[in-house]
Amino acid sequence: MTNLLEGRVAIVTGAGRGIGRAHALELARHGAAVVVNDFGVSLSGQSDAAEGTSETPAESVVAEIEAAGGRAVVNGADVADFEQAAAMVQQAIDTFGGLDILVNNAGFVRDRMLVNTAEEEWDAVIRVHLKGHFAPLRHAGAYWRAEAKEGRQRAARVINTSSGAGLQGSVGQTTYSAAKAGIAGMTLVAAQEMGRYGVTVNAIAPVARTRMTEGAFDTSAMALPEDNSPIVAWLASVEAGDVTGRVIEIDGGQVTVEIGWRHGPALDLGRRWEAAEVGPALRDLLAAGPDPEPVYGA
Repeated sequence: MTNLLEGRVAIVTGAGRGIGRAHALELARHGAAVVVNDFGVSLSGQSDAAEGTSETPAESVVAEIEAAGGRAVVNGADVADFEQAAAMVQQAIDTFGGLDILVNNAGFVRDRMLVNTAEEEWDAVIRVHLKGHFAPLRHAGAYWRAEAKEGRQRAARVINTSSGAGLQGSVGQTTYSAAKAGIAGMTLVAAQEMGRYGVTVNAIAPVARTRMTEGAFDTSAMALPEDNSPIVAWLASVEAGDVTGRVIEIDGGQVTVEIGWRHGPALDLGRRWEAAEVGPALRDLLAAGPDPEPVYGA
């Protein structure tokens, strides 16, 4: 145990397995009390109970934290349910006396080429990833705003989870890419809106071998889930108060600060364009700027 996060209270969503589990264990190792959230479903969409599991993944993580001398509690909320997300935030406050850290990690994939994607698949992925980030952040943010107005401003930290799929795009993952791009955009705006209350908001784009990636392609050379968590622990610390509105890709030992959409070459004609003028001008501007990074899988 270290004291980097001593006395701080964290929520980690989707913390029963994979990257979320690694985050919860790492935050606890550095002294944080952790609400271990996991909805308890397998990749097939079945509940752990339905598949005959006696102990839920969240319960296993809490037991591991407590065995190491840490503090943790189980939460089974559907993070994309607005009221359940509110109750999860309240559980942290009631159980541990406050909330300082929110790690939005929960998600799943329904990979399809665009023309094969069903409406139900689109709705499910967007709901879990995008609304599942919004709802906990909305309720945690309201709590931190109220604390600040009462003169109890907390050094609050939010770490969202985007993806290279959302930043550079990924063939066969239109829905997932759209959701993860939305999370990156949400991170930028939330960082600006919530800074006045002492809150930083960043996102990571983790690379790891998990049950979501295994089977989709060869993952033998991929980083481990726990390789991402030290960066999350630092971003969750009081020390990281000057870092906000950033998206950071983590691939094993490599950390990359992502640079998103920026204003590039421009031409102001000073009047309304004629359609015939657009092609030559736009091609000149495209030639003057850098080529976009290739889409994953292209």
